[in-house]
Amino acid sequence: MQIIDGKATAKTIKAEIAEEVKSMVQQGKKPPHLAAVLVGHDGGSETYVAYKIKDCEEVGFKSTLVRYEDDVTEEVLLDKIAELNDDDDLDGFIVQLPLPGHISEQKIIEAIDPGKDVDGFHPENVGKTVIGLPSLLSATPYGIIELLKRYQVETSGKNCVVVGRSNIVGRPLSILMSQKSINATVTVAHSRTKDLKKVCAEADILIAALGSPEFIKADMVKDGAIVIDVGTTRVKSSETKSGFRLKGDVAYDEVAPKCSYITPVPGGVGPMTRVSLLLNTLKAAKA
Repeated sequence: MQIIDGKATAKTIKAEIAEEVKSMVQQGKKPPHLAAVLVGHDGGSETYVAYKIKDCEEVGFKSTLVRYEDDVTEEVLLDKIAELNDDDDLDGFIVQLPLPGHISEQKIIEAIDPGKDVDGFHPENVGKTVIGLPSLLSATPYGIIELLKRYQVETSGKNCVVVGRSNIVGRPLSILMSQKSINATVTVAHSRTKDLKKVCAEADILIAALGSPEFIKADMVKDGAIVIDVGTTRVKSSETKSGFRLKGDVAYDEVAPKCSYITPVPGGVGPMTRVSLLLNTLKAAKA
């Protein structure tokens, strides 16, 4: 069993990005500029955005944080997005999700200029991904594909089961896994899938992206499978200083011994999602 170390892989990619940014600056070009819009004070969102700012510093990007209280109106947020769209110094930006209930997340996503949509959520980017055109890819699926490539995991002709059908992970990832560069045969499973245990147990590559802690048990995984755990749910813990710990969708201790490759939580897919934002921002800056 080999652990797929997303933290180490992300560190390698960040070093590669830093070298490219250094070269850009030496040629008289401006460094890429990434902005994050944060609404309210959700603990997970605060932590995630802080990491993104730190990532930018590490690779030589310029970063900007735009903050609003959770009572901000949708109109004010849309006005700010229009302003960021028109800012020629800014290469890409994200609006951190989730947003307060009075704001339509879909309306916000669609207001972002697709060329600056470094989260890869805009329908134009998703549509281009579906038909194989160059686009800014959804960050988490992008990170997973990069992990598989860098660990030289054989995917061609493999039976891949993606558990979860969200627009952010499950759906775009299923498209990427079936494209000619990957060539997997993909099944998208979900809460209404009949005999889910059997479907999962037939997977050569099992990707768990349903947001349910330790849902995938050992009897759902075949010997030698490659398991990618996308889940990151905060659960209460008396063993940590913060009072909580992150749990993946996979019961790691019982599943790992059966696998040929597996991603841990934390330290697997999470760091790759963050580094994918940097890759998308670099791509947007070059464009």
